[in-house]
Amino acid sequence: MKVILDKDMAPLGEVGDVKDVARGYARNFLFPRGIALPYNERTIKLFEARKEEIEAHKAQKRQDASGLKEKLEALSLALIMPAGANGKLYGAVTAQTVADELVKQGFQIERKRIEIPGNTIKSVGKYRIAIKLYESAAAECSLTIDGQPVKTETKTPAPQRGKRRDSRAGANNAPREGAATAVPEAQAVPAEAAAPASTADNSTDSAQTAS
Repeated sequence: MKVILDKDMAPLGEVGDVKDVARGYARNFLFPRGIALPYNERTIKLFEARKEEIEAHKAQKRQDASGLKEKLEALSLALIMPAGANGKLYGAVTAQTVADELVKQGFQIERKRIEIPGNTIKSVGKYRIAIKLYESAAAECSLTIDGQPVKTETKTPAPQRGKRRDSRAGANNAPREGAATAVPEAQAVPAEAAAPASTADNSTDSAQTAS
């Protein structure tokens, strides 16, 4: 279904453009929001009468793009990203990364208008990125990416559990101060067995003398 845009709508087009879109998209979205009108004899005449107005609108956009191009090309973007010792980034710099940085600098640039070499950047260094503005106008902006070393924490080895258990076992088995020490039963000697052998010998000698 052919429609004529009555408002600028990226990326579909700008006011006065004739576009071929799905019928449901036109009826359910474009027409109710006043973004487009049906393409017919009446609307064609309507836009022909607005031709000068539309051209003046486009001329203003070209002028705005030219001024924006000068500002962007005078801008030097700098990013600090986590990186290894070899200069490889732990993440990647994308068009969205650059768009977020441009917002911080006061520029509202859509992500899809930013072109990065290779779509992503994965190493520190200096780069040139392209930013599409209006029609064929584009700006080239310098981008410097510096690496930030990532700190690694040194882990202290965990103590061995076996040694802890052994030390606890030794502490439990150690005698407490003031406690009586038990004598093993094997060391107890009967009183009879402990009598000196010389006494029995003396009794025998006395009996022989009396006889």
